[in-house]
Amino acid sequence: MAARYATALFELAEEGGALDRVARDLAAAREAWDAAPELQRIARNPLVERDRLQTLAGELAERLGVERTVANFLRFLGRGRRLWLLPYVVERFEAMLAERCGEARAEAVSALPLTEEQVERLKRALEAGIGRRIRLETRVDPSLLGGLVVQIGSRMIDASLRTRLQQLELAMKGVA
Repeated sequence: MAARYATALFELAEEGGALDRVARDLAAAREAWDAAPELQRIARNPLVERDRLQTLAGELAERLGVERTVANFLRFLGRGRRLWLLPYVVERFEAMLAERCGEARAEAVSALPLTEEQVERLKRALEAGIGRRIRLETRVDPSLLGGLVVQIGSRMIDASLRTRLQQLELAMKGVA
């Protein structure tokens, strides 16, 4: 469902020549969503009235000062009790925009924060590997213990120490 909404919004933004503005506004809405656990809880609560969700979505749009198309879209999600889909719609919209621009989105998860130089080297290596520009997002997950997990679309490269230790443990159990 998020893909259908993202496609419809993408087409509207494209028709209106506002792809970049809509993308920026959606990113701002996503950041506001991520920073508001109370809003997330309310949006997922089936007992909350449609009117309340539509009002909350409108208030969010007003507070962020988003473009009319995005404001209407947020209200539409609220009215349909689907405001909780916002992060998924934004993710799909951004993927469509990246694809249109010849970019691929990638996420690199590491045990420790990567330096700017490491991020640049990783980005260049990934771009050389797939032959497209990469929009690389990074995240830290200490449970990896070391190494990296990189995801580009549906492809995943898991070079984490955690996974290697798990593989070693399984191999040792097979020998015993």
